[in-house]
Amino acid sequence: MARPICVLVQHIAFLVLFYAVVSSSRPPPQQDPSYLKFVYNATEFPSEDYYDYIIVGGGTAGCPLAATLSQSYRVLLLERGGVAYGNPNLMSQDGFLTTLTEVDTFNSPAQAFTSEDGVPNARGRILGGSSTINAGFYSRADNDFYSKSGMDWDLRLVNQSYAWVEKAVVFRPELKNWQSAVRDGLLEAGVDPYNGFNLDHVVGTKIGGSTFDSSGRRHSAADLLSYAKPVNIKVAVYASVERVLLASTTAYSGSKQSAIGVVYRDQRGGYHHAMVRENGEVMLCAGAIGSPQLLLLSGIGPRPYLSSWGIPVAYHHPYVGQYLYDNPRNGISIVPPIPLEHSLIQVVGITEVGAYVEAASNVISFASPPRSVFIRTPSAPLYLTVATLMEKIVGPLSSGSLRLASTDVRINPIVRFNYFSNPVDIERCINGTRKIGDILRSRSLDDFKFREWFGARNFRFVGPALPVDQSDHAQMADFCRRTVSTIWHYHGGCVVGKVVDRDHRVIGIDSLRIVDGSTFSISPGTNPQATLMMLGRYVGLKIIRERARIR
Repeated sequence: MARPICVLVQHIAFLVLFYAVVSSSRPPPQQDPSYLKFVYNATEFPSEDYYDYIIVGGGTAGCPLAATLSQSYRVLLLERGGVAYGNPNLMSQDGFLTTLTEVDTFNSPAQAFTSEDGVPNARGRILGGSSTINAGFYSRADNDFYSKSGMDWDLRLVNQSYAWVEKAVVFRPELKNWQSAVRDGLLEAGVDPYNGFNLDHVVGTKIGGSTFDSSGRRHSAADLLSYAKPVNIKVAVYASVERVLLASTTAYSGSKQSAIGVVYRDQRGGYHHAMVRENGEVMLCAGAIGSPQLLLLSGIGPRPYLSSWGIPVAYHHPYVGQYLYDNPRNGISIVPPIPLEHSLIQVVGITEVGAYVEAASNVISFASPPRSVFIRTPSAPLYLTVATLMEKIVGPLSSGSLRLASTDVRINPIVRFNYFSNPVDIERCINGTRKIGDILRSRSLDDFKFREWFGARNFRFVGPALPVDQSDHAQMADFCRRTVSTIWHYHGGCVVGKVVDRDHRVIGIDSLRIVDGSTFSISPGTNPQATLMMLGRYVGLKIIRERARIR
């Protein structure tokens, strides 16, 4: 009995230490962000008003787009959620898991949904969008993204737009024990060279940027609103846009439709009309779930499908909601024998075998059984660390679709991603999970093994471990399919060349653009948030320059 008691005492000591670490990691208070001066509850807005640009979705792309356009034009930014500032779970790293798990149907900052594949997922419902609920990793897009995205890119303007974002919200993370060990393990596993701290997408192992600063405080796309011209911008929160308003450009029946505004609803159920001025536009930035959903509810989509819902057809668009992608995530989690810091993604291994390898360590609450006879319920919460190694595949090539679950825009659509339906994706997953096996066998991770009887050392896995025989293709493929989860990088549904043109204009509809990840047919490198923030700035600058040339 001596050994079990000793182990129990060690664990209790570690749990007490975890509690001390978490308690001391809260970021200090800060001044109110300057952008709050032009953020209002939607109930305070008039029943009708006019703007040059109406942006639907105050998320990762919508905030920088609004800030940029406000330098020259009157802008309304509509966000269905509230403001993150003052919410400790949203503003600090240790609230990441709590934000994703404490959800409700209509109000939580993260809106949960489960795809028909059976994989739980989440959407941002807060000013800043998913950049306010994510793991904070920042890395620019890979070169393939620019060549395969279907858009015409001015790479000089792209780099200027990235720099504009990075000046405001990107920081160099400080690596501690788990992230440092994974970095060294990646190099031992042959994911080289070592590229140090680098915001570019480069093959090898690197430290990426983080939107958490040195005190652990989150910065998000919402902070980019501080660049806005206050007299030209209004931000409405708790504003749920129900449809885009369309009108014919001429009187005859075959004329082209044009977006003239939107209808949105406030928290009290009051309706508001936001209308565009001459030469103005409606810009959808509601994301890969919200933008195609809003098009369908506005009568833009497949004619037979819209008719089946009783939605008047404004324009037959057969590909709205199609070509929907989600990068599958697979990996392993362990309980280490030593206390670890709480770390979200900071290090990435960019391989040449179609996969990216990342890591995190999460401090989670540990509760004793409610009717335990032998364990006294602690007066303060205790914490346990789980360390994770994960891989995300490039692409993916497998695609799915989205369809309505309700005509209520607040209800999640029904989505299916068809993970691994393309055989190339399963090969990439096998390559990535084998690389995780190589890292686990590296000397750098020896300290994270438990010492067993007779001197053996092994990992303590939480959930499935990798197959013992990682050379067995069938076993590895089964592991990929059996353990698939999301890394929250879903995209598509309004892809370039199918729903929008190279300038993000909705094909067949005037004065309507989509500027978000729903236009992507490929995920931009390791993590999309850098590219989405860049995209908002980039499109805004292009519009300002185009209109200046027309004058």
